[in-house]
Amino acid sequence: MKLLKFGGTSVGSPESIRQVAEIVKDYKRKNLEFAMVNSAMGGITNKIIDAAHRASNSDETYKEIFADIETRHIATIKELIIIESQSRVIAQTKILLNELEDLLYGVSLIKELSLRTLDLILSFGERMASYVISEFLNQEGVPAEFLDARKLILTDKTFGNAKVDFEETNYNIVEHFKNTDKLQVITGFVASTERGATTTLGRGGSDYTAAIFGAALNAESVEIWTDVDGVMTTDPRMVREAFSLPTMSYEEAMEMSHFGAKVIYPPTIQPLCSKNIPIYIKNTFNPTFEGTRISRDSEQREYLIKGISTIKDVALINLQGSGLIGVTGVSSRLFGALAKSDVNVILITQASSEHSISFAINPSDSEKAREALQKEFNEEIKARKIDPIQIEVNLSVLAIIGENMRHTPGISAKFFNALGKNGINVVAMAQGSSELNLSVVVPSKDLSKALNSVHDAFFLSNHKTVNLFVVGVGLIGGTLIDQIKKQADVLREKQLLNINVIGIARSTKMLFNESGINLETWEQDLDERGEAVDLDAFVMKMKVLNLSNSIFVDNTSSAEVIKYYMSILDASINITTPNKLASSGSYIQYDELKKLAFNHNVKYLYETNVGAGLPVLTTLSDLKNSGDEIISIEGVLSGTLSFIFNTYDGSVPFSQVVKDAKEKGFTEPDPRDDLNGMDVARKILILAREAGNVLELQDVEIDPILPQNCFDAPSIEEFFVELEKADGQMADKCQSAAQDGKVLRFIASFEDGKAKVSLQAVDMSNPFYSLSGSDNMISFRTSRYDERPLVIKGPGAGAEVTAAGVFAEIISISNKLA
Repeated sequence: MKLLKFGGTSVGSPESIRQVAEIVKDYKRKNLEFAMVNSAMGGITNKIIDAAHRASNSDETYKEIFADIETRHIATIKELIIIESQSRVIAQTKILLNELEDLLYGVSLIKELSLRTLDLILSFGERMASYVISEFLNQEGVPAEFLDARKLILTDKTFGNAKVDFEETNYNIVEHFKNTDKLQVITGFVASTERGATTTLGRGGSDYTAAIFGAALNAESVEIWTDVDGVMTTDPRMVREAFSLPTMSYEEAMEMSHFGAKVIYPPTIQPLCSKNIPIYIKNTFNPTFEGTRISRDSEQREYLIKGISTIKDVALINLQGSGLIGVTGVSSRLFGALAKSDVNVILITQASSEHSISFAINPSDSEKAREALQKEFNEEIKARKIDPIQIEVNLSVLAIIGENMRHTPGISAKFFNALGKNGINVVAMAQGSSELNLSVVVPSKDLSKALNSVHDAFFLSNHKTVNLFVVGVGLIGGTLIDQIKKQADVLREKQLLNINVIGIARSTKMLFNESGINLETWEQDLDERGEAVDLDAFVMKMKVLNLSNSIFVDNTSSAEVIKYYMSILDASINITTPNKLASSGSYIQYDELKKLAFNHNVKYLYETNVGAGLPVLTTLSDLKNSGDEIISIEGVLSGTLSFIFNTYDGSVPFSQVVKDAKEKGFTEPDPRDDLNGMDVARKILILAREAGNVLELQDVEIDPILPQNCFDAPSIEEFFVELEKADGQMADKCQSAAQDGKVLRFIASFEDGKAKVSLQAVDMSNPFYSLSGSDNMISFRTSRYDERPLVIKGPGAGAEVTAAGVFAEIISISNKLA
C-alpha cells in the first residue's frame, strides 16, 4: 500500500488534474495498491480565508470572492466531466457551494468568525476538490470513491490546529479499508471531533493526513506530489543553481521545515518516522524524476551540508545587563514570560559571560514580547541592572543543515568565510549540540546575497560565479565583453568559473538582466531594450540586486563615475577600472578608497591605470610587501607618446607624425590630452603613492613638450596650425639629440620624494633607448635591484591589452571570492 498526496498546485487546474489522473492510471496499470489524498485547488484555501474574514467585517466584497470560487469549480467540472455527467456533478458541487455561501452569510450577519466556524468553512476547499477528482477518475476508468476524512480522523477541539486521537483514528482507518476495493480519494487537512465538529490539522495539514493514513495502514511509503523535483538544496526562486537532493533523513527534513523550507509539513514526519515509513517528494509535472527520499538514514553525499533554509522575516530581542551575570533563574523567567504571552521563540543565543540573551521571534509578536519582558523584569530595569528591552527588525534567519556536519571540522569557517567575503554582517548565531544545523541572523536586505554565497560555497565550491556590472562599453568596454564571450567556455571548463554580465551602461542607455545579459546580442539588446542611462539608478539597481560576488567595472575616463566608488565599496562590491582619475585624485580620496576596500573585504583594483596590461602595480606591490625599499622609479608610461617619439626621427615634420598617430587611433580625439603630459603625470603619481608616498597631482613637475600657444588653441584644427609652427623647434631638439647619439623619450621619474615628467634625450646605455612602437617601459631601482634595476616592458596602449588587463583583474578577484 502506498499513500499519494497531491498538493494544491497539482490539482490547481483542469490540466494539472488530468496530469494527476495519468499518474494514478499508471499506478493502476502497474497493479499497485494505493490511496490518494488531495488539497484544495491551488489558491482556493486563501480565497476562502479572505472571504470569511471580509464577511466577519461586513465587507460585501466577500460575495465577489465567493463568486470567483464558484466560477472556478464549475468551470473545472465543465472542462473535465463529460456532458452526460456534468449536471449531476455540478448539482452535487452546488450543494456544497450553497452551504459555504450560507455559512459566509451567517458570519456576515453575526460579524464574528470563531476558529470553529473557520475550520468548517475551510473544509469546503478539500471536499469539493476531492469529489470532482473522484468523479473524473471514475470517468477515466479508475474505480474511485470520494472519502471525507472527517469520518475517520478524530481530534480534540483545538480548532485551527487540532490534535489527533491516533488510537480511534487508526482503528477507523483500518476498518474502513477492509470494506472497500475502490481507490479512496481522501480530503486532506480536515478532521472532526468526537461529536462531529469539523476541525483542521493546520496549514499544510494535507501532508499530515497522508501520513496519518499511511501510518495506520503500515504503508510501504507515502508520496508527496508537488510542483518541484523533490527537496531542493535551497529555495530555487532565490538561488538559480539550487538542485534536488536524492535522499535526506527525517531529522534533516524536520530541521529544514522548521527554518522555512517548504519541504514537508513537520507533523507529517512523526507518525511515519515511528514506523520507519519512507516519504518521497515527487513532481506531478515531471513524474519520471525520482525526487527525494526521506527516511531514517540519509545517504552520505560529497557535500558537507544537506540544505540551506531561511526564515525571511524575524525580529531579534536582546535582554542584557549586569544583573544577568551569575543570577539563577533568569532564563526560566524570560522564557516563562514569553510562553505565558504565547510568543514562540525561533532561535536563542547567549553570551558565555551571561551578560546578554538574544532570541528571534516573529515580528508580529514583538510588542507582545516587549510588554511581557518589561513586566517580568520591571524591578531590574528600574534599578538599571537590566537595560531597556531592545528589538531589532528587518532581519532574517539563514540555517545550514545536514547530518554530515557532525564532527566535521571547518564547517563554521567555510560558512562565515562565504558571508564575510561578500560583506554580510552576522547579527547573531546559534548552533545546537547535535551539530545538525548552524543558524545565523542577517539583515533581510542581504538574505538573497547570503543565500547565494553560502550555496555556492557548499554546493558549488568547485564552481564560482561572478556578476559584472559594466559601465563604459566603447572601445575598451566592448573589447572586454568580446574577450569574456570568447573565453567563457574555457573558463567554465578549465577554471570552473562562470562570468555573468548583469548590467551594462553607456553614455545613452543601460540594460539589466539578473540572469545574465546575452553576450552574443548585447549591443542589439541595449539598443532595443535599454532604458535611458542614469548613473544613480544604475548604482542603486546594482545595490538592490545585492548579488553575491559582484564586480563593478568602470571602463570610462569619467570624473562622474568615480563619484560612486565609495558607495559601491561601502556596499561590499568589488571594483576594477582603467579609469585613473580616482587613484590620481586627491590623496585623501585615494587613501579612503583603499581603506574602504580593506574594511569591507573587497577588491579595488586599477592595474591598467599605469601600464595597460603590464603587471606594473602588481610587481611594485610584491616588492614593497616583501620588504624591498623603492629608491627610484623611471618609465615611459604613455603608449601614445612612446609611439610618437619612437617614430619621430626628424625626417618627417613632428606635426605630421602626430597627425599620423591620431589617424591610426593612437591618440585621444584631442592629441593635446596626450601631449600635455597630464596623463603621464597621473601615472607616475599613482606609482609614487603605491610605493608609499603621500603626493598630490600638483606636486608632479611637468616640463612641457610644446609651446603654450599649442595648448591654448581654441580648436583641434587650430592646434595643428600652431603645432606646425613648432616643427622647427622640435626638429632642433631631435637633431641635437642625434648629434650626441641620443633619441628623444618622454620620461616620468620619481626619486627622493619628487616626481617629474619631461622630454629627455637618452643614449644607448639607457634602457628606454631601444623602445619601439607603442611599448611602455618601467624601471624600478630598489635595495635589491640597485645596480641592475628591475625593468618591465611591453605594449602600453590599445584596447586589446587594456581590456585584457581588466579581464585579468576580474579573474584575480574571482579567485579570492567565496
